[in-house]
Amino acid sequence: MHPPDVRQALSRPGYLLSPWPWRAAAYLLTGAAGGAVVLAALAVWAVASGVLAIALVGLPLLAALPFAGLPVAALERRRLRWVDPAPAPTAHAEPSAPGVRAWLTVRLRDRATWRELAHTLLTAGLLWPAEALVLAVALVLPLAMTATPLLLATVGGGREVKVAKLWTVTGQGPAFGSAALGVLLLAAGAYAVGAAAGARAALTRRLVCPRDGGPEARVVELTRSRARLVDAFEAERRRIERDLHDGAQQRLVALSMALGLARLDAPPGTRLAEQLARAHDEAGAALAELRELIHGIHPKVLADHGLAAALADTADRSPVPVDVECELPGERLPQAVEAAAHFAVREALANVARHSGAHRARVRAALHEGRLLVLEVADDGRGGADRARGTGLTGLADRVSVLDGTLSVTSPTGGPTLLRVEIPCEPMQTPTRTPTETGTDEDPDWDEGCASSSPRTASSSATG
Repeated sequence: MHPPDVRQALSRPGYLLSPWPWRAAAYLLTGAAGGAVVLAALAVWAVASGVLAIALVGLPLLAALPFAGLPVAALERRRLRWVDPAPAPTAHAEPSAPGVRAWLTVRLRDRATWRELAHTLLTAGLLWPAEALVLAVALVLPLAMTATPLLLATVGGGREVKVAKLWTVTGQGPAFGSAALGVLLLAAGAYAVGAAAGARAALTRRLVCPRDGGPEARVVELTRSRARLVDAFEAERRRIERDLHDGAQQRLVALSMALGLARLDAPPGTRLAEQLARAHDEAGAALAELRELIHGIHPKVLADHGLAAALADTADRSPVPVDVECELPGERLPQAVEAAAHFAVREALANVARHSGAHRARVRAALHEGRLLVLEVADDGRGGADRARGTGLTGLADRVSVLDGTLSVTSPTGGPTLLRVEIPCEPMQTPTRTPTETGTDEDPDWDEGCASSSPRTASSSATG
């Protein structure tokens, strides 16, 4: 439960004797002073950008204007604690990749950046004069009236004094009456200052930091937690693949070699030789199944060489001849995107082999405008694929939707069938690794260009 804020304190009997009026006044005073400074800074910024734009030097300054709200919003989130102690989280999304370019891209697309810019312009143009006016009317004028007897004795020589340069008070009686009225107005002004500070804080929270637990904050946190779960899931799949590859598979290889050597030493035609041969064959079959299992969990070719090579490898394993076309950049895509894309193509080709009766299939992968990965899997089969009649396509759609992607299927009766997957993403700022850099000898003749393939003979390792 959050601590009380200034708006809640206004309804309590001891408000005037609490620190809240002082905190509210300090909040409005710093807001008015800060708004004036922001107005001056924006004016200097605009003038400098306009003057320097003649020599093209001011264009970067002008382009950086949307980021002017970031430091102001950060300061506002700190100032909120004076009148609203509730948590004030930022609503900005975190970049998916390191580097200045990724940060700038995310900030320019983030709605929070534009809300903070609007808040900054509102502060510089309207809010700080309003705060200064509230302070002048609610506090400065009542304080001047309260000090009328003192001013009359010191400045007016005991005869007359002008209060706040608005009206003249003559004599001690009117001076003390003005002071009494000033005390009453000061008490009422303290409530007015608290109400104004509460309204100002509510507007600030609305623009620069959604209240913790609100719908927008929950959506942001849900999106971030879903992305973290996807990354953790893919990291766990890679760990399992690595442990099986470096542990159980190596032990099976050693066992198969030991059984092979034992077969050479066993007398031919004996019962021992037959048992060793059978055990050797079983070890070889277990090793082959383990390799297929490892490939299905997280293919090493995907981790080492990227999506293009993994799609070519998947096409090679399909019993249906597959033509592959890739228009992917040299940079690697995010790991979660590559894994989901490879899984979608692998499952689609497995369904083609099992249910379509197709003679040939086609896989196409392209990155549109550097922001959208589009995958298409088409076949010349009998058609009739329906997401409502099985869990395969539903599972594919669920996995793609985790990355804000979409899946669509066009499959009229009689064919052809076209499955289309779209996943928003951006290439990572790291070059694609080569077999030499990864130190692996698996799939040495992978084709990064994904040229058209020949008829396939190996079966797919995908599951239903």
